[in-house]
This record gives sequence, C-alpha cells and structure tokens, in this order.
Amino acid sequence: MAKQLRPLAGKVVVVTGGGRGIGAATARALVARGARVAIGDVDLEAAERTAAELGAGAVARHLDVTDRPGFTAFLDEVEAELGPLDVLVNNAGIMPLSAVEDESDAVVVRQLELNLHAVIHGSKEAIRRMKPRGRGHIVNVASVAGKAGFPGGATYCAAKHGVVGFSEAIRLELRGTGIEVSCVMPSLVATELASGVGDSPWVRRARAEDVANAIVGALEVPRFDVFVPKVSGSIMRVLAPMPRRWREGMARALKADRLLLDAAGGHGRAAYEARAARSAPAADAPARAAA
Repeated sequence: MAKQLRPLAGKVVVVTGGGRGIGAATARALVARGARVAIGDVDLEAAERTAAELGAGAVARHLDVTDRPGFTAFLDEVEAELGPLDVLVNNAGIMPLSAVEDESDAVVVRQLELNLHAVIHGSKEAIRRMKPRGRGHIVNVASVAGKAGFPGGATYCAAKHGVVGFSEAIRLELRGTGIEVSCVMPSLVATELASGVGDSPWVRRARAEDVANAIVGALEVPRFDVFVPKVSGSIMRVLAPMPRRWREGMARALKADRLLLDAAGGHGRAAYEARAARSAPAADAPARAAA
C-alpha cells in the first residue's frame, strides 16, 4: 500500500544557502508544491534573483549562518512575516579543496563554522520553535563525504561526518516529539561547488534538481537517510562490511581517492574558491581582527 504524501502547500520553509545551486533548486521545487519559502543567503543579490524568479511564494533575506545571533534573528523575522516555521533545510555549505598540510587555520574554521556549527545552531533553533507545536521537519544536507574519507577534502569530510552523526543523534532525541529529521547525502552534484572535480568512476554526477526532488520526497514521505543518487547508498552498504584495505584498494584502483585532490588548486575552481573564501564573514572576523 502506497504511503500517503504529506502536503507541503502552505508550509513555511527556510532554505539556507538558497540563492544558487541545490538551495535554489530546492526552493523552486517547494514553491511549485505550494510552500512559502524564505531563502537565506550571504549573497543577498543571488537570493533576491532566485526569489524574484519564484514569485509570490518566496522571499529573500541576507543570512550569514556563521553569525549565530543573526541566524536566530533571521528565523524570528521569517516567522513574523510568514508564520511558524514548519521546515528548516540546512543547506548552506562550502568545499574548499587542498592537501591538509596546505590548509590554513582560517579555512578550517570557516568550514567547521559554516558546514557544521551552523547546522547545529539552526537545528537547535528549529527544535526550540517546533517542539511546543508538536510538529516540524529538519533537513540537514550532508554528503557521501560524511560516510567516507576523500583526500583533498579532509576538513570537509570531517564537517560532513559531523553533520551525519549530529543528525543521527537528534533524530533519536526527538523521537515522539512530532519533529522529523532527514539527512541528505549527495554524491558529486553538477553545481559550482564541484567545479573542476572529475567524474566519479562509481556514480553519475547528479543535478541540483535531483537533490531538490529527493528533499521534497523526504518531506512528503519522511525518512532519515536520503542518498542522491540512490545507488550511492547501495554502494556504501556493499562496501561497509569489507575490510578497510579492500575498500581503500578499490578506491585507488578506480582513482576515486584522487577526485578531490587532483582538483585542488586547479584553474577550474578558482572562481568558486574565491567566492567560498567570502562566504562566512562572521566566522572570519576573529582572524581579521588578529591580523
């Protein structure tokens, strides 16, 4: 018997990092189903362009998710304008690439603040708002890099492992509260974040729309593990019982261990790396003050 879909029409949804890529595609898919979407992005112009394209169902606001008081104030403003928060999609994230010994402390802090701490803070704020009403859904966008290690993206992997573990823990904490938790784990996606990265020998490159549709699907029929494409989840399950040396040998044989490392520092990533370096003003402020 088919599961009944939960309607999204009229739901108030916040999408962080919603100005472009997966965030913009997710906002588009949600508005198409009648949701009222608040797009938060550190690049306000990008957020406003996306909101204008989507029409009356979307609003755009500046949001630096590493500014925790600002993140809280943003959610307060959204609720005052659109109504109580029904869904939070913690999507904002960056993926600077380099060998770990070449990565500056500032880049490490920026990734941990944006990719992990912001997810924790956003989830806590959503729980505080949703729990008294006995309903809500938190969607945390992680990565298959939250399930494995990829050279060239060690800190990114660390942050995404953190998102997966955090999401698993709060799912158990929130059992019986009416709040659902989903963890989205895309493989390579055809967005600017993956610019300059070669294709995986295991899994086809997904589109932003594929991830957006998977997020919408998890909201309509709640589930925790959301792999995009689905085959990447199957591959993870097949590899998990194997001895580590087998898994690592397969990765080397297929050159999967070189995907991120070979892209690091390449000309194909210059524009993205420059934008990622400007993506977390609040997280960078202590480093600038100390300079």
